[in-house]
Amino acid sequence: MKKILLTLSLFLMICLNCNAEETLPNVQFEIRDYDGVQLDTGTFIPVMNTTEVSTQNCPEGFKTVFISTNDMYLGEVNVIPKNTIFYGRVEDLHEPVIGTNGSMKIKIVKMVYPDGFETAVRGYIYTSNNNILGGELTPPENYIKMPHYQTRYKAATLQLRPGRERKMGVHTTLRAGENKLIILTDPLWITHTLTN
Repeated sequence: MKKILLTLSLFLMICLNCNAEETLPNVQFEIRDYDGVQLDTGTFIPVMNTTEVSTQNCPEGFKTVFISTNDMYLGEVNVIPKNTIFYGRVEDLHEPVIGTNGSMKIKIVKMVYPDGFETAVRGYIYTSNNNILGGELTPPENYIKMPHYQTRYKAATLQLRPGRERKMGVHTTLRAGENKLIILTDPLWITHTLTN
């Protein structure tokens, strides 16, 4: 009797399993690709400044905000959508002195997608001077007149040579609405993308 019940229950389970597979609809779910994308070191991201930052009135550690000005694609994937917000802070601030303008670096530490997703970023506002904003040499305070003798005409002409003294430096200001570039100093691994 036990063998018959066991055989019947196995047969019934096999039949129910076969019927269940036949009655389920063949649905294909569209799954997003979550492999992730890496933006390499040295990648430039175009952004716009939202607040005025100056060596005159901003201390070290002053928080800055930048907004991406256009969509950034890698292949067909929109890795950094337009209006992504980048947060940073002022570091390495120097006041103007005689001979040199004020200078600062702005380090970027976080980006926030338009849907609120946050990612840590390591980068700087880019300049060709090792990412230092400002710090230029000031013009000479005065010029010295020097005679320049020409052998052909046996006459002297006066030329102006810069003197040793330099003018007082001025403060460096990054104005609101100014377009800049962020350069990544570490690779940025992006696993979150917005879908329309």
